[in-house]
Amino acid sequence: MAEATTLPDPAHARAGIFFDPASAPVHPGTTAHPGLRHLLGLEGLSAHAIHDLLDAARAWRARWTRSRAPVTTLAGVEVCNAFFEDSTRTRLSFELAQRRLGATPLGFGVAGSSCSKGESLLDTLRTIAAMGVDVFVIRHASSGAAALAARELGVPVVNAGDGAHEHPTQGLLDLLTLADAWGGSFAGRRVAILGDIAHSRVARSAIHGLAALGARVTVAGPATLVPRDAGALGCDVAPTVEDALRGADAAIALRLQTERMDRGLLPSIGDYVRAWRLDAARARLLAPHAVVLHPGPMNRDVEIASDVADGERSVVLRQVANGVAVRAAVLAWCADRVAA
Repeated sequence: MAEATTLPDPAHARAGIFFDPASAPVHPGTTAHPGLRHLLGLEGLSAHAIHDLLDAARAWRARWTRSRAPVTTLAGVEVCNAFFEDSTRTRLSFELAQRRLGATPLGFGVAGSSCSKGESLLDTLRTIAAMGVDVFVIRHASSGAAALAARELGVPVVNAGDGAHEHPTQGLLDLLTLADAWGGSFAGRRVAILGDIAHSRVARSAIHGLAALGARVTVAGPATLVPRDAGALGCDVAPTVEDALRGADAAIALRLQTERMDRGLLPSIGDYVRAWRLDAARARLLAPHAVVLHPGPMNRDVEIASDVADGERSVVLRQVANGVAVRAAVLAWCADRVAA
């Protein structure tokens, strides 16, 4: 897009909120529109803040287990789901959470919109905001797109995935799923994240969230798909998938994001499968109680074997179910509403 070069560096996104480097002082909660709550990333979020969101998600999950009776927590709140990238799980779970909370969801996609006529991202979002939308949920291929919206628009923004930067609600639902498996305790746990680390916003959110809660992360993948500064993210880098998995309390298998890759990063899919796929033999290297996660969409028998994806260790569908409750918690928090 023409304005992609103006997007803020994701390194400027701290404490889940965009900080304008020109503003002073800079502290948690500071934005171009003071008083608004945004969720742009998990980097910099405190353990206390993460636990509060997870507790709220548990409360929504428990309530909906008992009854799906409508609530009015977000009654009168209009939420624009501005998805500039394709999505199934994220988009539908946000919409379902909005409807269950009594909000009015407004769908938006690039196809059939003014974006297809050359309108810029910011002009499109400003136009929608001028209609009186209360919250934006934004998914975009450019890192920093949600932060740009948070800086420029006078409404709360939730990042539903921006480029290879972060996907904070996916990170939170992964944390909730792991908390369920581990009895709520993260201290001393270790998670192996496998595959295309370099292009994965899911991996970055998971790394930041797990570190905040006291867990260790080991990443493993082809050298061309592991960031050179991976150690600076606070994780260990293993030379092989076996080294990463051995004794780990959980494994997260990542999809090869070929749509974001330059040519030549992989010799072939076959070579990748032989060296890096999470199959049954490799899964046996995990701790006996360990679980297996995948953020989806899943390329079966590429990054993960079908018998592992569907096996007794798999909590993939639990991740999907937890996503609705997590996104409800985030939406209520950003809209500054409490449970009805």
